[in-house]
Amino acid sequence: MKKNILIIGGVLAIAVAIFGFRFKTSHYERSITSHLELPIREEVTQRDATQNESQIQIALILDTSGSMDGLLDQAKSQLWNIINELARAEKDSTQAAISIALYEYGNDNISVRQGYVRQVLPFTADLDLLSEKLFALSTNGGSEYCGKAIHTSLKELEWSANDESMKAIYIAGNEPFNQGTFSHQEACQMASQKGVTVFPIFCGDMAEGQRTHWGDCAQLTAGQFMNIDSDVKVVHVATPYDDQINQLNYQLNNTYIYYGNDGRRMKSNQLRQDENQAKYSKMNSVSRALSKSSNIYMNSNWDLLDAYNADTTVITSIDKETLPDSLQEMNTIELKNVVLEKQQEREKIKNEIAKLGVERANYIADNNTSANEVTLGEKMVNTIKIEAKKKGYVFH
Repeated sequence: MKKNILIIGGVLAIAVAIFGFRFKTSHYERSITSHLELPIREEVTQRDATQNESQIQIALILDTSGSMDGLLDQAKSQLWNIINELARAEKDSTQAAISIALYEYGNDNISVRQGYVRQVLPFTADLDLLSEKLFALSTNGGSEYCGKAIHTSLKELEWSANDESMKAIYIAGNEPFNQGTFSHQEACQMASQKGVTVFPIFCGDMAEGQRTHWGDCAQLTAGQFMNIDSDVKVVHVATPYDDQINQLNYQLNNTYIYYGNDGRRMKSNQLRQDENQAKYSKMNSVSRALSKSSNIYMNSNWDLLDAYNADTTVITSIDKETLPDSLQEMNTIELKNVVLEKQQEREKIKNEIAKLGVERANYIADNNTSANEVTLGEKMVNTIKIEAKKKGYVFH
């Protein structure tokens, strides 16, 4: 009996010693981790909105029939100008949660059973993916059914249930608005019931657009009927700051650390979308760089820095084999150090781009002798600001 008691006592003593060692080790590791925290500049960040939170949702529906090459060119060349305007929207000192969906209609490559309407992308905040899908669009055909296109977007997309959210559809094309078997008026009434404002943009003469029912939807949803010349080339003003901003963009790209099964591909896509804008002009590259320096440009699904900002535990849960080769053998503390250093480097570059962006905007305001009021991007920017302000958003 005495022998058994001694054995039990010995086991308990060993267990206490092991627990105490583990506790001290854990406490020591936490102390090291805490000590390694570096100060990060506080800033307004974009939140991930839920269905119950106020947000800005925009569905862009583009006619991709054979005559709409000019419309697509305007959309591609002005995408980042539109994004930059959205990046300025705030409510209650919090950056707006932005999501954009993309549809095409009137293209013969789309099944007639779908009414020649296709969802290219559901609501997303992934701006590189949006750019990728937009640049992949091409024209062909076809038969343009605006009512069907609007109805499809209302039915398929997850529209916010919050009445304070800005919800808008921008639909652009050049054929009569009342074509197809689905009533365009019924589609617009459905939009109104969902609190979605429709902005019809006719590619042609204003009087022709009115005659072919493009103004109907705006009246039913309290939107605004607009027209553009889709064949007009977008004019960009060159500034003395463009080269420096583009150089900083190259440095900014070097602060991104991909992770996850799709990380390497998405990092490559980031660079590919830089190249897509560069094909248009140096000034297009600048517009994209300005977007990338804003808080609206977030990539927590593949960039380790953004993921760490959203959840610091990602460092301990990450599959290191999906990281760049140079980081795969690092322990948790070493990897965290790299992330924190890259964060500070990124913030410094972003601040420099933002400062140059202000000087660039002032230069353009003083030297711009042309106007793009007849283009898709300018029409969208102007009406987005008006509509968002109705919902309490301000543009800083």
